[in-house]
Amino acid sequence: MTNLATQIRRLGAPAAKTFIETGDGRRITYADLWATTARIANHLVALGLKPGDRVAVQVEKSPEALMLYLATIRAGGVFLPLNTAYTLAELEYFIGDAEPAIVVCRPADADAMTALASRLGAARVETLGTKGDGSIMAGAATASDLFEDVERADDDLAAILYTSGTTGRSKGAMLSHRNLASNAETLVDTWRFTADDVLIHALPIYHTHGLFVASNIILMAGASMIFLPRFDADQIVGLFDRATTLMGVPTFYVRLSQHPGVTRASTAGMRLFVSGSAPLLAETHRAFEAATGKAILERYGMTETNMNTSNPYDGDRIAGTVGLPLPGVDLRVSDPETGRLLAQGEIGVIEVKGPNVFQGYWRMPEKTAAEFRPDGFFITGDLGKIDERGYVHIVGRGKDLVISGGFNVYPKEVETEIDAIAGVVESAVIGVPHPDLGEGVTAVVVREAGASVDEAAVSAALADRLAKFKQPKRVFFVDDLPRNTMGKVQKNVLRDQYRTIYGG
Repeated sequence: MTNLATQIRRLGAPAAKTFIETGDGRRITYADLWATTARIANHLVALGLKPGDRVAVQVEKSPEALMLYLATIRAGGVFLPLNTAYTLAELEYFIGDAEPAIVVCRPADADAMTALASRLGAARVETLGTKGDGSIMAGAATASDLFEDVERADDDLAAILYTSGTTGRSKGAMLSHRNLASNAETLVDTWRFTADDVLIHALPIYHTHGLFVASNIILMAGASMIFLPRFDADQIVGLFDRATTLMGVPTFYVRLSQHPGVTRASTAGMRLFVSGSAPLLAETHRAFEAATGKAILERYGMTETNMNTSNPYDGDRIAGTVGLPLPGVDLRVSDPETGRLLAQGEIGVIEVKGPNVFQGYWRMPEKTAAEFRPDGFFITGDLGKIDERGYVHIVGRGKDLVISGGFNVYPKEVETEIDAIAGVVESAVIGVPHPDLGEGVTAVVVREAGASVDEAAVSAALADRLAKFKQPKRVFFVDDLPRNTMGKVQKNVLRDQYRTIYGG
């Protein structure tokens, strides 16, 4: 029964060691980290935060934003990161569903967020900017730098991350202290992280990959990271000689493999390149290895489970596979309809079980029950197989989830917005191969007879309704959508029809 933050602190990284270096040269030591998170935790408690209360956060990436995560955990709160691209219309659902005790937003959004929170009858609104500005840090400045972490049980919640599906609203995946701690400890060992590592961190921190995989591993290893606000290929290439590892989404590696500065010489000091959040094309894997002499390590995880599998650190990293189940994780393949376990090489739905698997969906007991087998295995919805060497291959998704640039987009949400546009009868949203994003969000629309709605009109209508990454890259118009004998839209037919529109 230990708070995640307490477990990290007990590992005892030297106080003077650098935890974070920013792109502009600012350094934050582990002593700074624990003192600042203590101040923020004291401030949160002074605002009325109680163990189990949610803290919803939509702010830009900064060291203070990461420290707000740790401070929330230390205070016994439940951290709820929100994509910075979400519009107010989207935030209304998340805040209404999670009922956070505190909402932290960008200073520029304070008035709009306060009005939204007031309308929902919940949540105190605080602010946090990228320069340590805002009410959170102002309040923390006068607080004590001593704080006794709130004791938490293994299965007490540490975070809720809203995840996409193909129907209905987003679901809040409930992650416990044990879920996060066990996965970070396993990955530190599996990927050979030590206190000597320096990670180039260019991922967002409202997402499992950047917040839990990257940040928690560095904390558990007592290592350091160069903390960048976003991906910039030129900047990252310039940092290779000062770093040891990089974690990224496939888009990072597409761009790096095309960069003239990415060579065997420039990457000689880098021991590990990790890719996740979306499928890495085998062509990208081969192109990067040809340029650097280093094989990208691809792994497989989900918001609900953190990491499930990984290509080996020592051994063959096979392009097109996501490697072997991690220690402590049981993985099997079953028939999606009957649940019957399938033999090696047969394609079915992937199921996983282990200390990394989440506690269920926030306030959705029926949905939670439906996603677990009676013996505790979680049904991922991903289709795959296990080959003769035990490597896992992801071959598709049982659901129509689109992963674009590492972000999940579920079609139903986009379709609902498009169908509400005057002149639209119905729509189907699909993901098709995109050379930069992995999958490009694409809409196929049926117009009303005589309607003049066009691609520009659809794009304009969605601009203020959906986050940019959810908005279709292209919109096509057809007379009818293809359907099977049961009347269900055949999205597989549409994906095949439009598979080359982005040059895929």
